[in-house]
Amino acid sequence: MFGALARKIFGTANSRNVKALHKTVQRINALEAEVSPLSDEALRGRTDWLRDRLAKGESLDDILPDAFATVREAARRVLGQRHFDVQLMGGMVLHQGRIAEMRTGEGKTLVATLAVYLNALEGKGVHVVTVNDYLAKRDSDWMGRIYRFLGLTTGCIIHGLDDDERRAAYAADITYGTNNEFGFDYLRDNMKFRLEDMVQRSFNYAIVDEVDSILVDEARTPLIISGPSTDSSEMYVQVDRLIPMLKPEDYEKDEKHRTVSFSEAGQEHMEQLLAEAGLLKTGGLYDLQNVALVHHAQQALRAHMLFQRDKDYIVKDDKVIIIDEFTGRMMEGRRYSEGLHQALEAKEKVTIQRENQTLASITFQNYFRLYPKLAGMTGTAMTEAAEFAEIYGLEVVEMPTNLPVQRKDMDDEVYRTASEKYNAIIDLIGEARERGQPVLVGTTSIEKSELLSDLLKKRKIPHNVLNARHHEQEAYIVAQAGRPGAVTVATNMAGRGTDIQLGGNVQMRVAVELADLPEGPEREARIRQIEAEVAEARETVKAAGGLYVVGTERHESRRIDNQLRGRSGRQGDPGASKFFLSLEDDLMRIFGSERMDGMLQRLGLKEGEAIIHPWINKALEKAQQKVEAHHFEIRKNLLKFDNVMNDQRKVVYEQRREVMETDDIAEEIREMRHQIIANMVATAIPANSYSEQWDIDGLHEACNRILGLDLPVHEWAKEEGIAEPEIEERVRDAADRKYAEKVANYGAETIRHVEKSLLLQILDQEWKDHLLQLDHLRQGINLRAYAQKDPLNEYKREAFELFDSMLMALREQVTQVLMHVEIRMSPSPEELFARQMQEMHEGRNDPALALAGEEALPEGMVRRSAALPAGGGEDQPLPPEVMANTPRNAACPCGSGKKFKHCHGRLA
Repeated sequence: MFGALARKIFGTANSRNVKALHKTVQRINALEAEVSPLSDEALRGRTDWLRDRLAKGESLDDILPDAFATVREAARRVLGQRHFDVQLMGGMVLHQGRIAEMRTGEGKTLVATLAVYLNALEGKGVHVVTVNDYLAKRDSDWMGRIYRFLGLTTGCIIHGLDDDERRAAYAADITYGTNNEFGFDYLRDNMKFRLEDMVQRSFNYAIVDEVDSILVDEARTPLIISGPSTDSSEMYVQVDRLIPMLKPEDYEKDEKHRTVSFSEAGQEHMEQLLAEAGLLKTGGLYDLQNVALVHHAQQALRAHMLFQRDKDYIVKDDKVIIIDEFTGRMMEGRRYSEGLHQALEAKEKVTIQRENQTLASITFQNYFRLYPKLAGMTGTAMTEAAEFAEIYGLEVVEMPTNLPVQRKDMDDEVYRTASEKYNAIIDLIGEARERGQPVLVGTTSIEKSELLSDLLKKRKIPHNVLNARHHEQEAYIVAQAGRPGAVTVATNMAGRGTDIQLGGNVQMRVAVELADLPEGPEREARIRQIEAEVAEARETVKAAGGLYVVGTERHESRRIDNQLRGRSGRQGDPGASKFFLSLEDDLMRIFGSERMDGMLQRLGLKEGEAIIHPWINKALEKAQQKVEAHHFEIRKNLLKFDNVMNDQRKVVYEQRREVMETDDIAEEIREMRHQIIANMVATAIPANSYSEQWDIDGLHEACNRILGLDLPVHEWAKEEGIAEPEIEERVRDAADRKYAEKVANYGAETIRHVEKSLLLQILDQEWKDHLLQLDHLRQGINLRAYAQKDPLNEYKREAFELFDSMLMALREQVTQVLMHVEIRMSPSPEELFARQMQEMHEGRNDPALALAGEEALPEGMVRRSAALPAGGGEDQPLPPEVMANTPRNAACPCGSGKKFKHCHGRLA
């Protein structure tokens, strides 16, 4: 009660935020009389004038009114669009590093130009992040006209550009691109061998369009660059054949948490099927030697029981392509992790791609937190305001609309069965079409959109379908969805980037209908005719009630429903929205529709009748809040674990950059050598030990293997009174002398180049192996909870130990290779990187999904295969140049059949 009273007297925090912006808007409006009479040249000259003011010590806030007034006038001249006052306020919110929530149709694309221009004046680069290549290209061309008019340069990062094109785009004042492209460029840059090969500049300021989609929905799936690992395609196919033989009692499925696992009976049945197929040779399914089979069986089960074709993925061009659950778009290049994607490929009988090993990875949370200043804009952010504040430190400000919203939002209609619901939807569409009212129908999957399309065809109602199958015609279908009587069925409407204008879209019609008509009087006449037709159609649609938005079911997230609803009622237009539900819908079924079904039958609800009440809406909203909170916990949990890797990633990437920036790393190499020698001696001669306890044989072998020195350590150990420091000093001196001879033989310049190249190559290899170990550790760490241990603390502790081991292995490997190396002409690191890039796979995987499906396996079973025994096959030493150039995960050149790192490349 007191809170409500305080809000009435003082206003909400949001209203106070908005009110504080009004004074600056008045200052900008006052400058219009000064700016509008200027010539184009004089207006362009204001860019240099504003830059001079910054150079003389003024801040961006000081020049904001002049900069915004300049952009507003430029937009009016170039695009014929003048920023509304609410758009100026939105631009200020973006400049302040906050999120501006602006309804659909309020012109977010134009709003961004204000903050982008202002921040680009510093010359440090501004990134505008969009959700797909189409929007990045469209916005950079469209809004780029304003920037170019004012003397700024623009670039666009889309898929398929080479490094030179990317470098040029990042060097521009303003760079448009997708979240995936920006993130992958960051990862690739940190795999390069020379500073001049890197494409990105230092991070400065980014504006994220559809910020909720990118920073919340897509934040569950990190970016991953991976390379091919061992091929096990046939195993996926063989196991997949067995899954249809399982009975319902063989597995336990939890739809709410999206998990499935074998029951006790199911484990026995699966063991029997695997044995009959000749896959289970010895022991039980959960014996250590059969861990790979457990993995394949579990993923095949998930592929069949949790994933539906045309909802979670589609099959196209002999590939399984994931469908983004939030936008309904195909996610080219994204693959599920842990062999799940291969299991889906086996299920759908398409070519199975090889599993990949992670080479570099980062989550969107940690990527976007690299920007010193971050802002965002979307139509729906308030429902996730707590997450934006907690994860990113971003405040959400809800902006008022330019004109009052006229849309009428009806209460939901709930039916007992899906068929009754669809009949009611078709009836409503038919009625709206008869009065000339356009209808936009939102569905949650391709399957349901095509079901609805079939029902409309039976009623002979013309319509367009927009989903992942037909995304090529997306912009035209959306742009014309407001024509009188138009019916558009769409799978999710987030981030479409094109407004539905009542009566139709003049520019889109001109582009399509007059594409082949040359400039001239005839074209001008046709354009005027189209404009008149659209104006007449607009009045017809307004009289019919505007765009009617129909939701065929509630989504798990309220934001997705709001995005659909927000398509109607733009810029003060009339409109309406209504959601139709049935007790067979996923959300209703998972959240206890059985009780409601019994209650409705007792109340005597007849077939075809619906229950309509505001209480239903509130109950559904609470169910949606529960799901949103569950997903937030998953993302937060993912971030906690990724932060551990992120700290290590920063250290590795900073060290790489330092190495690339330094011409001479001889001192670092010498320190590494001395640390390894100290470690060798300390291992062989423990502190406070007697000489009889010394492992002199081990020290002699280590000197031979790592330093390439046959030292008389046995004679040294027999000397009276000798101790660990003196032996360490003798080994160190001998190693330094040998290395000095190598420098003298090959020349200091050559050795310096070799040192730098080898250090970068070995660092990359060790980091890649470390990521694989962290993946393995991550898979089984939740099992520690059974021992009353906190999995996160356990992960932090073990990840730190692994990182420490990685650094020690790095020092040892660098020392060993440099002490043995014989220099010959071989591929440069740059050539090796280019070759490696051809085999790299960029994608997205879903660790949240993997976490949800984790099985309580015995702790030793989280790794895919038992470790190979070290050593063996080492009778004949390899030439040093082979040792230096063999990748650690490649087969050993000695022919033993083992990996190099387990054979001649063994570190200990």
